[in-house]
Amino acid sequence: MFASYLIGLREGLEATLVVSILIAFLVKSDRRDRLPLVYAGVGGAVLLSVGFGALLTFTAAHLPSQQHELFDAIASLAATVFVTFMIFWMRTAARKMSGHLREKLSEALELGATAVVVVAFLSVAREGLETALLWFAAVQGATTSASPLTGITLGLLTSVALGWGLYRSALKINLTTFFTWTGLLLVLVAAGIFKYGVHDLQESGVLPGLATHAFDLSGILDPSAWYSMVISGMFNLTAQPTVLETIAWVVYVVPVLFLFLRPGSAKPAAPAPKSAQPAS
Repeated sequence: MFASYLIGLREGLEATLVVSILIAFLVKSDRRDRLPLVYAGVGGAVLLSVGFGALLTFTAAHLPSQQHELFDAIASLAATVFVTFMIFWMRTAARKMSGHLREKLSEALELGATAVVVVAFLSVAREGLETALLWFAAVQGATTSASPLTGITLGLLTSVALGWGLYRSALKINLTTFFTWTGLLLVLVAAGIFKYGVHDLQESGVLPGLATHAFDLSGILDPSAWYSMVISGMFNLTAQPTVLETIAWVVYVVPVLFLFLRPGSAKPAAPAPKSAQPAS
């Protein structure tokens, strides 16, 4: 649940900041009449994201067992790629995001209503599709689908509340610190998703070594204990991981954490948007 909450919070706040930039630009430009077009584009992106998540769930539920495992593996590996790209993209492109969005929206206003809707739609759709894919990948490693759904819903609601507070200047958050710490946690979440994807490849018969375990913690970790559920849900740590799973986790975590934490790698995030100002 916490991993899903983190995904919803991180992706949701990115989308909320994008929407805030677009709204603030229109307010500052005295083009409030175009706000419904932005809302329409955002609404379309949300519907697309929900539909994409439903499609993934429906497809996985109607596949034979072996194909189901392969489908889950592909989804997990794709989610790992997306979350890794997202983590590093926000550290390098956040400073230019506000100016880029304002430039695109300014051009769209000259082209007409449809262009404004398209800009708003495309600006939010990427985060929405990533969220749906990451949620689906997180569900595969959960014991029930209710916890990830609850977690990601709470994360999205929290991100909307934070975004609204930032927009109204009622809340101040150091976005550089926020994206750094959430990025660090998401690296560990992505490592767990990657590990689970390798496990699915073993279950589907694509990779060998399903019965070769790296270690056995079943005598140490109580599966019914709260801390075991937190560790398992957050980092996808199982009591009897295979050798290949363990290697995959280490191969992902070590270089990604090194690149993420190395001195000078952090880029300052865009400042919070203020009401009636175009800046993010």
